[in-house]
Amino acid sequence: MGYRVVVHIYNEDPFVAEIDALPNPQDQFLVLRNPRRRDGKSLSFVTPGATHFLYPWTRIAFVEILDGEAPTNDRLITFFRDEP
Repeated sequence: MGYRVVVHIYNEDPFVAEIDALPNPQDQFLVLRNPRRRDGKSLSFVTPGATHFLYPWTRIAFVEILDGEAPTNDRLITFFRDEP
């Protein structure tokens, strides 16, 4: 099962990528696939034909894990008022 993530690098713009599994605490780097800007355009520093990328944890500020499902209104709780 893969995850779509937003990777926040120190002093750089964040970008979107995929990871195969959540990293272990012992890992020294994060393995990323298909990195791209948040708007879907390619990154300027990615060499064409490259498939996997290793980022050391010392360069990463934090990682956001995005939910694979689109939000639905079924789980939305709204405010209501009972009129007497």
